[in-house]
Amino acid sequence: MSYSLAFPWALLLLGAPWLVWKFAPPWRERTTAIRIPFFRQVTEASGLEPRSGAVVLRRKRRQMILASLCWILLVVGLARPEQLGQQVTVETAARDMVLAVDISGSMDARDMAGTDGTPQQRLEVVKDVVGAFIEAREGDRGALIVFGTKAFVQTPFTEDLASVRELLNSTTVGMAGPNTAIGDAIGLAIRTFETSEVDQRLMVLLSDGADTSSRMSPVNAAEIAAGQGVSIFTIGVGDPDGSGEDKVDLKALEDIAARANGAFYYATDGAGLGEIYAEIDRQNPRITESASFQPKRPLAWIPFAAAVVIALAGMASLHLSSTRHSRREAV
Repeated sequence: MSYSLAFPWALLLLGAPWLVWKFAPPWRERTTAIRIPFFRQVTEASGLEPRSGAVVLRRKRRQMILASLCWILLVVGLARPEQLGQQVTVETAARDMVLAVDISGSMDARDMAGTDGTPQQRLEVVKDVVGAFIEAREGDRGALIVFGTKAFVQTPFTEDLASVRELLNSTTVGMAGPNTAIGDAIGLAIRTFETSEVDQRLMVLLSDGADTSSRMSPVNAAEIAAGQGVSIFTIGVGDPDGSGEDKVDLKALEDIAARANGAFYYATDGAGLGEIYAEIDRQNPRITESASFQPKRPLAWIPFAAAVVIALAGMASLHLSSTRHSRREAV
């Protein structure tokens, strides 16, 4: 723990009273007086010796000490003493990431192997892997978009990644509709990124079906995203040999990634999905901005308070001394 002065130049004022006493002309004040023709007789009768009509008040030593001490405390207060705490370094992420997760009806299929190798629902496997991926983004800002027939922002950009994972875990298959709107999900992500002020913008799009209900073509949406500095990484899950809604359109996902300066991956189980997210991490290392600060506790109130207390105590002491002197003269 250390101490410092925020305005040390104020200490130059310590010598100001001495400079005033040394070089400033003395204060003179004219007062009225009575002139009498028999002044000499009065002085002789009273036994007083006539002197010049100037009175120089002499201060007591105690007054000088108290005045000097109060001035020193006031100047120290003006210098703003501070108590310095331990230096703190805060790292903030310079990357914003949007996770777009398909929750259409086809995500209910149980054809993906979980961590124990048993077949599990596609969405449950995705939740486990994506949830771990979200937790590893500590310091990044993340947003979650879920889509089916329509696309919805589940969470806007936030550093509270625990809430993002919790909301992801609360999603269920079909809650956004049975169809797949990949283009609308990308368009919604573009609007979400409009509030972002960082340079590194990343979107991870996970889908298991072909686009069937978008109002905007996924490829066109990807080109618009690329123009706004958004990189899109697409992940396909599901059976490419299936039919209808259950068939994943690998070619469309590849085109989206290529147009948006990203990469395409295909996962068949939870382990493969985890490796894909690790690869995305390797290709897009986290960028951070560091800011250091040192907490400061102002202490100027202490010398100011001490100066007030000493001044009041000095005035009270002088008043008591004057009262005692008056009583002695009266006796």
